[in-house]
Amino acid sequence: MSSKIKEVFSKVHAQNRKALITYIVSGDPDHKTTIDIMHAMVGEGADIIELGIPFSDPMAEGVSIQKGHERALEKGASLNDTFELVKEFRLSDKKTPIVFMGYMNTFESLGAKLFMEKAIAVDLDGILIVDMPPEESSDFSREATKANIDIIRLIAPTTSSSRAKKICSQCSGYVYYISVKGITGAANLDADDVKDKVSELRLHTDLPIAIGFGIKDAASASSVKDVADGIVVGSVFVDLIGEADNIIDKVSLKTKELSEVLN
Repeated sequence: MSSKIKEVFSKVHAQNRKALITYIVSGDPDHKTTIDIMHAMVGEGADIIELGIPFSDPMAEGVSIQKGHERALEKGASLNDTFELVKEFRLSDKKTPIVFMGYMNTFESLGAKLFMEKAIAVDLDGILIVDMPPEESSDFSREATKANIDIIRLIAPTTSSSRAKKICSQCSGYVYYISVKGITGAANLDADDVKDKVSELRLHTDLPIAIGFGIKDAASASSVKDVADGIVVGSVFVDLIGEADNIIDKVSLKTKELSEVLN
């Protein structure tokens, strides 16, 4: 059974462009605005949306996204709340793939079976659990496969070739390549290094490769787009949401800017 994520990458490939994957924190700045932001992003060219599940200790995130998690938690956002949010989004958008990105504690609080039941009910497409190595993911992997939900995994610049091969073999949807050493929104990326590493990664997988963590604007997206199948952008959107005024307009403009450079 084909997944919506696979269909998106087939479509963008046929159109000779790259997928734009946008990341925001669920419930930031509030439940309703998150849904409005998601629709605005799709309207301006986002192909896939990653929803960060609010967590008190998001260790892979930089300051921008940590603040987004704090704002969402202050509003009472949770994993269950995010399922409800996707359900509401799906009332008018059945096509855009949604991926939950978060940390094991939050996902395990429901358990793999109940999580997947809720995921199927709202037509969730993928999960990316930052601190879930392949060795510790048997329950979630098994249940996700049964539910036709993709398991997306991260590969870092420091990941060895043998380790990357193992991770790729237990991954579906797309591989998320971290373009910089460190946390989300980290320092400037080295485009040449990214190109070398992604070329190496292609020896281990036929899955699309999405590049993220250091991309904030048209220039940084443009510097690595030729080697990628998709680009993931998060911190810059969470910063715009944190500014708390004209959020929809600002997010729409930034999405459009990135979408245009990937076309």
